[in-house]
Amino acid sequence: MIIQKLKIFSQNAHKNSLITNTILETQNHFDIILIQELLWSEIQKIPSTSNCEGEPLMGTCHNPNWIMFARIPSDNNDFPRVISYVNICLSSFRFLLCKDIFNHHDINLISFLNNSVCHYILNIYSDSSHSALKYLKDTEVNINNVLLMTGDFNIRDSLWDPSFHFYSSISDDLIMIADSFDFFLSSPTNLCPTRYSDTAGESNSIINLMFLQHRSQELDKHSILPDLRLSSDHTPLSINIPIVEEIIHMSKLTIIPKSDQETKFIKDVILSFKLLETTNIEDTNKLEQVVNQLGSIVEQAWSKNAKKSKISKHSKQWWSDSCSRALHSYRTSRSRENWKTFKTTVKDTKRTFFDDKIQEITNKSQGLWELMD
Repeated sequence: MIIQKLKIFSQNAHKNSLITNTILETQNHFDIILIQELLWSEIQKIPSTSNCEGEPLMGTCHNPNWIMFARIPSDNNDFPRVISYVNICLSSFRFLLCKDIFNHHDINLISFLNNSVCHYILNIYSDSSHSALKYLKDTEVNINNVLLMTGDFNIRDSLWDPSFHFYSSISDDLIMIADSFDFFLSSPTNLCPTRYSDTAGESNSIINLMFLQHRSQELDKHSILPDLRLSSDHTPLSINIPIVEEIIHMSKLTIIPKSDQETKFIKDVILSFKLLETTNIEDTNKLEQVVNQLGSIVEQAWSKNAKKSKISKHSKQWWSDSCSRALHSYRTSRSRENWKTFKTTVKDTKRTFFDDKIQEITNKSQGLWELMD
């Protein structure tokens, strides 16, 4: 597959895991998903030597079709409020979370390689105190090729919101930060609110923004997607960012666990290890030679026994046609009752899927121990 642009989706999830899960299941035609105000909460209890009830395992939404990049919290008051998901098909781009550059729970900077050049994408949540913007203002960095800065900035200003006729002093900090990365404010193709207020007397607003590189003449303007808002008070944004054309290999070499190929792979490695001369290791040079030989043995055995498997965006997971129908009904009506129906449908579908999965594993020869894999 040839890829010429990155399709990016950004939304404030309003601390709702169902919104994030739904985005990951339904927006798999995007390459990168950027989430602000994610829900970081207890996933399950794990065994503990000090607590008979177990210790809470904290985290957020995972999906096998997406590679997750989130800053690990240092304590219970440091949970990340921004996260990036990269489509598994782009794993060859070698995405990384750059917490060595920005180490803040409201800032998520990821990097990737394109044509041997490192590029960056910046995802920001600025709360009412604007701590993320203050951090960026006070942090000196020297990085180039930041393609995009986007997120929920929580700033109303006439500069980007025609319905708001006032100026905000915090906008100066945001514009100064944008200038430091050589950014300009992107104009949407369809001007409409990005945040819808439920408070009587409070107007809708534009506070979710995108900033793009000045020198990128080919960049598309971003779009506001009100029809994909779900129950969040924030509307998603999307943009296509051109990159140097690359060919993405849609297959990889794999060995299925407990297969005949795995048995043959292990036998080949053991046999070659036995034939390896290791009695004359007298210095570091000879040790390094033996270590390199060990690596070559494993690599050759792997190439000999592994089979090609297709990398797919659509792995067989819990999402079903009933989930799609319930979601469509909610998007059509946007009624609270249909949102409740969608939540119930998702909950029941997931429970049925995982109950069947547990039963399937239980009936296999290894029984419940396979759940530990």
